Amino acid sequence: MATWSARTVTTTRYEWIVPAEEPWGAALADVESATAVAATRYREAHGLADMTPIPGDALRYHVTDDEIVISFTTGRPASA
Repeated sequence: MATWSARTVTTTRYEWIVPAEEPWGAALADVESATAVAATRYREAHGLADMTPIPGDALRYHVTDDEIVISFTTGRPASA
C-alpha cells in the first residue's frame, strides 16, 4: 500500500515596486509607504485585525539594479 499522498497548491505573490535608480537609489518615504501598504494587504490576506503586528519574516525585500520589490506570497490547496 502506498504511504504517500499528493496535492496541488495555488500560490499568489503580491508585489510593491519602489524605483531605485542610480545614482540616488530609493527614497525612504517611498519604501516606508510601500511597506505600510504591503503590511495592510498582508493583514487582509490573512484575516488579521488592522493593528495586529505581522511576523518579522512576512514581507520580503528584493533589490534589483533599479528597483526594490516588496512582496509576500499566499498559498492554499486547489479546490477539487
